[in-house]
Amino acid sequence: MIESISIAGVATYDAIGVKIEDLKKVGFIYGANGTGKTTISKLLADSSSPDFSSCSVSWKGGIPLQTLVYNRDFRDRNFGKGKIDGVFTLGEATKEEKEAIERMVAELADIKTQGLQKKATLDRLKEEKEKAENIFCEAAWDDVFKKHKPAFKDAFEGVMASKAAFRDKLLDQAASNNSTLMTRDELEAKASTVFGTAPVKLPLINQIDFARLLELEADPIWAKMIIGKSDIDIAKLIQALGINDWVNEGRGYIRDTGVCPFCQEETITESFREQLALYFDKSFEEDTQRVKALTAEYAVASQVLVNLLEEIETKEKSNPDSKLEIELFSAKLKAAVAQLQANEKLVESKGKELSRSVELTSLKEQLEGLTSLIDTANGAVKKHNKIVDNYATEKSDLITAIWRFLVEEHRTAITQHTSDITGRQKGIDAVSNQRTELLKKYAELDANIKEANKNVTSVQPSVDEINETLKAYGFLSFEIVPSKEDTNQYQIQREDGSIAESTLSEGEITFITFLYFLQRAKGGLTEDSVSDERVLVIDDPISSLDSNVLFVVSTLIKAILDSVKKDLGVIRQVLLLTHNVYFHKEVSYISGKAELNADTHFWILRKKNKISEIQPFLMENPVHNSYQLLWRELKNHEHSDSVTMQNTMRRIIENYFKILGGYHYDDLIASFTESHEEQEICRSMVCWINDGSHTIPDDLFIQTHDDLKEKYLDVFEKIFINTQHHGHFKMMMGSPVQTPETTA
Repeated sequence: MIESISIAGVATYDAIGVKIEDLKKVGFIYGANGTGKTTISKLLADSSSPDFSSCSVSWKGGIPLQTLVYNRDFRDRNFGKGKIDGVFTLGEATKEEKEAIERMVAELADIKTQGLQKKATLDRLKEEKEKAENIFCEAAWDDVFKKHKPAFKDAFEGVMASKAAFRDKLLDQAASNNSTLMTRDELEAKASTVFGTAPVKLPLINQIDFARLLELEADPIWAKMIIGKSDIDIAKLIQALGINDWVNEGRGYIRDTGVCPFCQEETITESFREQLALYFDKSFEEDTQRVKALTAEYAVASQVLVNLLEEIETKEKSNPDSKLEIELFSAKLKAAVAQLQANEKLVESKGKELSRSVELTSLKEQLEGLTSLIDTANGAVKKHNKIVDNYATEKSDLITAIWRFLVEEHRTAITQHTSDITGRQKGIDAVSNQRTELLKKYAELDANIKEANKNVTSVQPSVDEINETLKAYGFLSFEIVPSKEDTNQYQIQREDGSIAESTLSEGEITFITFLYFLQRAKGGLTEDSVSDERVLVIDDPISSLDSNVLFVVSTLIKAILDSVKKDLGVIRQVLLLTHNVYFHKEVSYISGKAELNADTHFWILRKKNKISEIQPFLMENPVHNSYQLLWRELKNHEHSDSVTMQNTMRRIIENYFKILGGYHYDDLIASFTESHEEQEICRSMVCWINDGSHTIPDDLFIQTHDDLKEKYLDVFEKIFINTQHHGHFKMMMGSPVQTPETTA
């Protein structure tokens, strides 16, 4: 059934519109002509129309039912084409068949009610689950994301724009992440390398090869005293004087002239030459050449090593990503260079004094220290480069490790939430399965009902019932007969056999149209639709009907309302809209002393300043009789425009003073002796009575300014004061009745 109706932006409804809420099985909407009743019926007939793009209809359980709307469009649609569609009913079924179908229909309605209850429960459980998820979502965002974002922002890539996405990621990691648990410090240290700008490979520092240098330093030639052959005669003198190096150097100055390079005498004999040659023999020459060669090699090796080390120092000092402990390296390099320079001096002195024994200081410790620093730096470079080579893997592993850390830090809250959601989901699944079973039963039973309807439904019983009702209420000159041309099509025929549609009076058309609508309400245009649940919307069904037929229509509608309230039949809800006070009173009358019914709600539809407004009265019927209604309208004059209010006052004056009291209008006008303006306002009211309609309260429209409403209302009250009927005015307006003395 319909739970609420929102209507705006169409006809007399402005952009704000009105909302008719808390609809029950039966709803009555009273309103004068032009207040917007038909617009409501058209909306319910076709809410998909573009005209109603700003309107909506809310159904119980979100399940729309077939909606049958009786209004002028219904009459034009069904009686404007010369033929009437046949209506299938259970008229030809046996009592047993009808009862069987009715039982199935009742069971179907019960299953549907259970299904709606299950859906309501399911919606509530889903809403509770969603609420719990949202609460956890906010907690995860505040306690996890915001807290750890500064350090681990890169790990949150892809889930930072959505709280729900972050929550789902956290729960998924809690269920599947089994990586090694690391400390926050470890994660932050690794994140400083892995996160941020993607790292690039670093070059290795060249290794230094100082093995040859150490070999040169350790060569025994440096400690060896290189002198001539000792068994030569001249050897004794040279060695005794310790002039071995001096003589050896002097040999280079001896010329073939025999002149001594030192004393310049011809003392260099052939024999002396031979003695020198024997003294400085081959072994001496070999040692001498070795010293020279090793001295040169040592100088080159030293320079190469220093150049290499200084190049490393310079390069690493300018490298912001250097892994070398550069300060320690520079200190060790400085010490090594100093030692090399000292050794070079010793080597040079050995070359000049071959007979001298020198001892070079080994650079092994200094060079191994430098090498160790380089090896350590290269180890760090290799580790860095390995991370670069496996950057995607390293980053993925780090992100996984971070999520494991986050999960463990909030394990208690996650476990509690997961347990809660799991329990709620089990409840949802259980209710969902129960609802699925009900839907299955519903479909099976609905199919059985449709199959049963095929065997017992017919269109003729609905035609017979319409004809019988026409005859029972004096419509004897026409009846509904089958069309000779089309199956399941009917026409209205006169007694002489002529088609009567074009010659029917307005009242006859209205009555037969409504009778046909009632058959549609009980049956269907197809055999399959006979037992479909439905909602009826009836918009002013009594236009152009006399009082006798109006009573018949109200009686027929009351029978439907009674069935709806008792959940009998396939009609689940009726919404009736009317402008006729008498008809409203008749059709809404509740027998017995009970004046309230929880299945029935009432509304009054008004138009103020050309805009429709609605006032709910819930279970209280606002329409008791026409005279009371007029006073009720006047009490609510703030919801009415000036035209409606003036018509209302006119009707009250006419009913109370003219019809019931026998007053002459001139007497009413003459009672105003102190104010000419008030007298003229009273005169205008009398003029309205003489010129106006005597039917419904909105037939007379006289344009006045809204700011005069209070003046007219004041004059209206003074009419009762001047005629000594102020007590009646106060009673009808709901004010305490005062004594004449008090009034005076």
